[in-house]
Amino acid sequence: MSNSHFSAFPFQNLSKLCVHTITTKPWSLEIAAEKYAKAGVKGITVWRDALNGRNPTQAGARIRDQGLSIVSLCRGGFFAGYTATERRAALDDNRRAIAEAHALGAPLIVLVCGAVPGQKLSESRKQIQEGIAAILPDCVAAGVKLAIEPLHPMYADSRSAINTLAQANDMCETLASPLVGVAVDVYHLWWDPALEAEIARCGRLGKLFAYHVCDWRTPTVDLLNDRGLMGEGCIPLRRIRSWVEAAGFKGFNEVEVFSNRLWAINQDDYLQQIVRSYSEFV
Repeated sequence: MSNSHFSAFPFQNLSKLCVHTITTKPWSLEIAAEKYAKAGVKGITVWRDALNGRNPTQAGARIRDQGLSIVSLCRGGFFAGYTATERRAALDDNRRAIAEAHALGAPLIVLVCGAVPGQKLSESRKQIQEGIAAILPDCVAAGVKLAIEPLHPMYADSRSAINTLAQANDMCETLASPLVGVAVDVYHLWWDPALEAEIARCGRLGKLFAYHVCDWRTPTVDLLNDRGLMGEGCIPLRRIRSWVEAAGFKGFNEVEVFSNRLWAINQDDYLQQIVRSYSEFV
């Protein structure tokens, strides 16, 4: 029986709340980890730019000393390229990401899979699949999983040729590796009429590795950096969470917000807004 009209119950605590470092972009990794922990946040997803100039092993230890779980590393991917040289460079960068995740203690890398303007999407998808397959031995050696993140179709020109959960599920089935799964991000997928069915399929496959939340603002004034905080937009967050939980997902709800507007405000106040919005709307 479909539970399309059922909404999940509100969270009673913050035990499943994770925040991406990009969400509070003005803060350094060290400040973010300290502030998240003091606010009661339990998980952190580290963006690779936050590791610049840092030893990832030491950074991971400092994060865990704050009592935070390292949920994932963002991001790998961008496998598509016009030339073999470009595609080899992408593989090298992904191998560096795997090494960083291993040193950091992150069990998962989120993949923004890539696309190139003017190249057929089918060719980009072929290159993405070949790229993931090529780095799987490195993942096995490092004990690091990969999560394919489908992106909204507005990014199909240059950021990802994987634009629906069905496409990500199909690729997971083809690759048939226990280390390859999916990151479901509501910002990219909330509009899809097949979303409930594909989340259920993802659960049956055992491929639902990560769940990202934010909101879709109307109007959206920037196609990349105008995401909303939960409750500011039109995404049915509780309903989608009910589908994710029905599919067997028990991991963190990861707050990932790109927003010039929210990066410009006091980040301590913003973090308190994140905690309130999570409790009220997720």
